[in-house]
Amino acid sequence: MLARDAAALWGLPVPGLLRVGMNALFTAGPDVVIRVGKPTADPQGAIRLAGVLSAHGVRMPHYVRDRAVVLGPLAATAIEYHDQVASLTPLDWAEVGAMVARVHAVDSAEVDGFYPVPHCSTFPWWDLHGLLAEVKDLLDPPARSGLQAALHRHAGWYDDWRSPAEADVVLCHGDVHPGNVLVTPDGPMLIDWDLLCTGPAAWDHAPLMTWTQRWGGESGVYERFAEGYGRSLRGDPAAEAIAELRLVAATLMRVRAGRVDAAAAAEAERRLRWWRSEPGAPPWRAA
Repeated sequence: MLARDAAALWGLPVPGLLRVGMNALFTAGPDVVIRVGKPTADPQGAIRLAGVLSAHGVRMPHYVRDRAVVLGPLAATAIEYHDQVASLTPLDWAEVGAMVARVHAVDSAEVDGFYPVPHCSTFPWWDLHGLLAEVKDLLDPPARSGLQAALHRHAGWYDDWRSPAEADVVLCHGDVHPGNVLVTPDGPMLIDWDLLCTGPAAWDHAPLMTWTQRWGGESGVYERFAEGYGRSLRGDPAAEAIAELRLVAATLMRVRAGRVDAAAAAEAERRLRWWRSEPGAPPWRAA
């Protein structure tokens, strides 16, 4: 087991499983968590990234060992443990917005070279036309019509913006939502930087702009985030387009996963009810 071997190498206690999600987390004593997963970039780069962004006032995971342990496709890193009891404390979304503003102020050249920073339009899941074509056999006519209508509403913008030469490109976290914010005694911490990228500032606003309406989140989350960020992008054509198109992507990816996963298929059906404009369509559940 990689976690056990890494703990021995680092001189840490024998690890115990904490939870499994996109990554497996193990406690190694009361103060350390060992994170094991398949990194999308050099795991050593993630440690350097934390140092760079922390220097800019972004609250980041604190790595307690400066080297990752790699075994085949898996990598283990040692991070300071933050007691999950702290999650009972209300999340300060204004502070999250302020931290995202600090991320956007960082020159991507400080990161490029040791951590990938693709333009957000190049992510495979952002090929919405391709995704739609891939799952068209799984969509009934009303659902397909609703999704196509969203693509049509934003067709001109979607086709024109996908150039990395865009003037207002900033460094983006890439996936700002409650699941990627940890409440700590020192304040909220941004985690899971696997989708770090460059793009318009709206890329980091868009997920929270629909969080209350579509994902059943508490009211006022985006408004507090925008207050801390320094401005709201409600009504901004690019932000509104990204917000809706990210919903398209989230739906199509669940539909695709539903080919082999019954739970994903059930969630896909839940999401498609909204695209069919069904009365009382329920809020979605995060995968």
